[in-house]
Amino acid sequence: MKKSSFATTLLMLFLPVMLFAQEGKYIKIPIAFYNVENLFDNIKGENNDLDFTPQGSYSWTREKYDKKRSNIARVISQIAGKGPAVIGLAEVENRGVLENLVNEPALKPLNYSIVHYESPDLRGIDCAILYNPQVFKLIQSGKRPVLFPDKPDWKTRDVVYATGTIGGETFHIIVAHWPSRVGGESVSAPRRLKAAQTMKAVADSLLTIYPNSNAILMGDFNDDPVSPSLVHGIGVKDTPSEVGYKEYYTPMTRLYNRGIGTLAYRDTWNLFDIIVVNGNLLGDDYSKFKLYTDSNGDRGFIFRKDYMVQQTGRYKGYPRRGIVSGRFDSEGFSDHFPVYIYVVRKIN
Repeated sequence: MKKSSFATTLLMLFLPVMLFAQEGKYIKIPIAFYNVENLFDNIKGENNDLDFTPQGSYSWTREKYDKKRSNIARVISQIAGKGPAVIGLAEVENRGVLENLVNEPALKPLNYSIVHYESPDLRGIDCAILYNPQVFKLIQSGKRPVLFPDKPDWKTRDVVYATGTIGGETFHIIVAHWPSRVGGESVSAPRRLKAAQTMKAVADSLLTIYPNSNAILMGDFNDDPVSPSLVHGIGVKDTPSEVGYKEYYTPMTRLYNRGIGTLAYRDTWNLFDIIVVNGNLLGDDYSKFKLYTDSNGDRGFIFRKDYMVQQTGRYKGYPRRGIVSGRFDSEGFSDHFPVYIYVVRKIN
C-alpha cells in the first residue's frame, strides 16, 4: 500500500470530526490550555478535598461531579471548532477524574491519552496534558517541582511536560499553575517569579537536548503577560522577529493590551491563562510548523461562548463558574476561559 503523507493521514483520520482544517495548502493544528476550576471527584482522598465530598461544604455528590465533568467536556470539545489536538489542564484532582473526562461522550471521538503526575499542592490540584496519540507521538514526559530554598516546606503545583512529535517535528508541551496572589503582591510575586524561572529551565533544557525543536509553555500563571514573572522570569519579548531559538514570545500580550481577559475579579479583567512559544515557532518559513497569525494579526485566542458567560446578576459578563458563593451551578463551567493557538505547516 502506498504510504500516506502526514497531511493526508491527518485529513483522512480527523476530517470527519474537524480536528484539523485544511486551508489552501496548509494544515492547521490547535493546541490549548484550560483551568477547569476544581475538577474533583466526590470521594475522600489523601489530599485536602473534604469540601468535595457528600459531607463537605459543597455537598459534592456523584451527580454534581458528573455534571461538572460533562460541562467541562462540552467546552473542550468545541475549542477551535471541534477540539484541540493537545490541551494542558490545571486544577484536576487526580488521574481518575482525567480518565472519566476523556471518556465523556463529547470527548470520546478525540481519542485523548493522558499525561499526569501527582503534585504536592495542599489543595490536591494538579496539572495534566491530554493529547491525541495519532497526532502527538509521545516520546517522554515528566515533572519538575518548584522549590523555594528559603521556605523548603512551602509547596505548589509541579511543572508537567511532555515531549513528542507532530509530523516528524519535536514539540515540548510544558504546563504549570503558578502560585496564587494570596498574601498580597510583595509576598506572592517572588513565588511566581521562581515558578517562571523553573518553567523556563525545563524549556531551556529540553531545547538543548532536542536541537531545532519547538517549545510551547502554557498555564494559569496568576499573572498578566506584562508582569515581572513573564518579562524577567521567562524573558518574553514583544517582537516576534527578535526572538531567538531559546527565547520566548507570548501572543497573549496583544490581547491583554486591548483589555481582553480570561477571568474577572472585582470588575477587573486579567489574562492569567497564557501560552508562550520559543523562537523556532516564529517566522514565515512554513515548510516547518509556525505559529498561525489570523487576518487581524492575532496569534493567540480566547475561547468564549455565550453559554460560558454569566448572563445576569452581579457577575454578569464574568465566566460562568461551577461554584458560586458555596453553591454548585449545574450550568456553570469554570472561572477561567480557555486559550489556544494554532501551529501551521505547508502541505507538500
